[in-house]
Amino acid sequence: MELFRPCDPIDLSVVIPVYNESANVGPLLARLLPVLERITPAFEVVFVNDGSHDATAAVIAEHNAREPRIGAVCFSRNFGKEVAIAAGLDHARGRAVVLMDADLQHPPELIETFVARWREGNVMVYAQRLDRSGESALRRSFAQLFYRLFAQFGEMPLPEGAGDFRLIDRKGVEVLRALPERARFSKGLYSWIGFRSVGVPYAVEARHQGETKWSFRKLFRFAFDGITSFSTVPLRVWTYLGGTIATLALLAALYFVGEYLFRGPNVPGYASLIVSVMFFSGVQLMSLGIIGEYIGRIFAEVKRRPLYVVAERIGPAAAGQSGGVPDDRRNRATFTGAV
Repeated sequence: MELFRPCDPIDLSVVIPVYNESANVGPLLARLLPVLERITPAFEVVFVNDGSHDATAAVIAEHNAREPRIGAVCFSRNFGKEVAIAAGLDHARGRAVVLMDADLQHPPELIETFVARWREGNVMVYAQRLDRSGESALRRSFAQLFYRLFAQFGEMPLPEGAGDFRLIDRKGVEVLRALPERARFSKGLYSWIGFRSVGVPYAVEARHQGETKWSFRKLFRFAFDGITSFSTVPLRVWTYLGGTIATLALLAALYFVGEYLFRGPNVPGYASLIVSVMFFSGVQLMSLGIIGEYIGRIFAEVKRRPLYVVAERIGPAAAGQSGGVPDDRRNRATFTGAV
């Protein structure tokens, strides 16, 4: 069989964001590479090292020395998984791009099914988890509530159980790369771009090594970012609430005027006064907080800082399209100097 050369066209790219995953890189590649070899020799594996503090970059470099189709884009610091996904799409050269995690909860063997569905004409093929039995009741309830809220108030519904583990055709990748927003919610963007899509059921496997980086607080923030990125309902809620409170205040004023006219003056209660002041003060602060969230997003967008900063690239698989990443300073910056 003819050996694949790095300059040849790429059929399939696999993008893997990593953060302190040195213990998982080797076991992942041991399962992933045989799967890719069965599909096509024209593949590449692009790790996005999101500012890891362990030996993740060194482990990837060792594998790159043995297999040039493995490479990495190394950030100058931790920018977050959503940005790492965007960077991976920027650097992936394949006709189709697979996104997956490094902890082996996403079974690499499912990629063969992804490719089969892609060859049937689907632009997006996403893995859809069968159940959440391995999660706590609180986390399952929170996930169900999020999907219901997003379906009710978002611009479009999300497939329940679908995450970042998916295959995206090149036309979908280019549309995603054209979206310049900084506050990224990839699950929403996958649905927003449209195109023909299909889900593939799968069971989430146990994490191979380490612990999840997603605390409940981070998940809550992630869900809040998703809703505010694709809906203005949080703003409208305070408009409706303000109108309701104003109406109730007017009715209360009419009641007190009538009471004064028919029963004479009455001394107001101290407790009711304090409770009402504290309640309305809380409502005002909450509404200002919601407005501040949207203003903060506007502020982040208008600064137009690079979406990420690349400190190092490992191997030709991280070189990007046409031998290099297009010079788009809105989305990226590259550090080339010496410290």
